Amino acid sequence: MNDEQRERMRDGKGFIAALDQSGGSTPKALAAYGIGKDRYHSEAEMFDLVHEMRTRVITSPVFTSEHILAAILFTQTMRRQIDDIDTADYLWERKHIVPFLKVDEGLMDTADGVQLMKPIPNLPQLLEEAVGRRIFGTKARSVIAANDAKGIRAIVDQQFALARQIGEAGLVPIIEPEIDIHAADKASVEETFRGTVLDALDALPGDYEVMLKVTLPERDDWYAPLIEHPGVLRVVALSGGYSREEADARLARNHGLIASFSRALLDGLDVEQTQAEFDATLKASVDAIYDSSIT
Repeated sequence: MNDEQRERMRDGKGFIAALDQSGGSTPKALAAYGIGKDRYHSEAEMFDLVHEMRTRVITSPVFTSEHILAAILFTQTMRRQIDDIDTADYLWERKHIVPFLKVDEGLMDTADGVQLMKPIPNLPQLLEEAVGRRIFGTKARSVIAANDAKGIRAIVDQQFALARQIGEAGLVPIIEPEIDIHAADKASVEETFRGTVLDALDALPGDYEVMLKVTLPERDDWYAPLIEHPGVLRVVALSGGYSREEADARLARNHGLIASFSRALLDGLDVEQTQAEFDATLKASVDAIYDSSIT
């Protein structure tokens, strides 16, 4: 593990840029960027276009370590280059931004009010490749839609089992059990979820360290016990479908919680913008998210 990167993730000011749209979410991300499905005719062309978009974001002069601690990458982005340098190396060597990798393969059908992660084929090989490409950590997402104790326990058990495997490979896992913002009685879901996660954290071996990515809560500072837990390197928040304005406002009310936004970060960017227009739009997002993350 890179100790400088670990120290930056533990104590640094800023937020995490989530640039990890994969096959299922890429068309929507491209559409928001002004590239409709009529602009590409194969998956390869689609991924070329999204890499161009991500490259434009990452190389922008406003995408800097002054505000951004880390970036989460999709596997194809990790395997591609920016300015003839592997993307993860470009992030760290040129930008001093810590690289993470999305490792989940999507979601299973809903059962007991949750969507578990699908099996991850060839995970050991992927983790070995990530280490070789100087990735610091990983991210894996599942979804909670209802206050079902059995389902929430299954989500947490699966996430922490995966986290142990990732930790053993020498990477720091971001555990992301997203709570659907439209869940009925979301506050009660968060109560069950927090208690279940605290039990799992208490059961971690003393040398394990994880990060958590959570949905912005209904009660301010609800996740303070997770932030303060000795087994947690950092707790970050996803925007979860809230508008950028509401996500920023909720984040600012939760002390010690930092952002890991995707849609809220890229909001307003368009392929037809001049570079000056693109940079100004991105800067407005970066500044707003950063200001909300340093409360």
